[in-house]
Amino acid sequence: MIRYSVLLVLTLSTPMALALDDARVLEQGRKLFQTDADPACALCHTLADAGTTGKIGPVLDVLKPTEQRVLNALQNGKGAMPPFVDHLTADQMKILARYVSTVTGGSAQ
Repeated sequence: MIRYSVLLVLTLSTPMALALDDARVLEQGRKLFQTDADPACALCHTLADAGTTGKIGPVLDVLKPTEQRVLNALQNGKGAMPPFVDHLTADQMKILARYVSTVTGGSAQ
């Protein structure tokens, strides 16, 4: 009986733990977007979730980029946007890409 109770608790708690991790990643991504990236994404891009109204880069809410598209832009630059490989860690770029693709409705891949 105890074994089944433990299994039930683990089964029920896993989705909540994943949701908490997702919320934490999104909050980290929002902070990177607004202020912590150097230069901050907010200077150039409009993104409703971040409350930003940049006028240089594309409006990300309209573009709805995939996670991979954001990651490619961060790694290689795109147009006037410089690459961020010297300013963000690989993990920070992944967090930022996940944040932007999630809040704009772009797909994960």
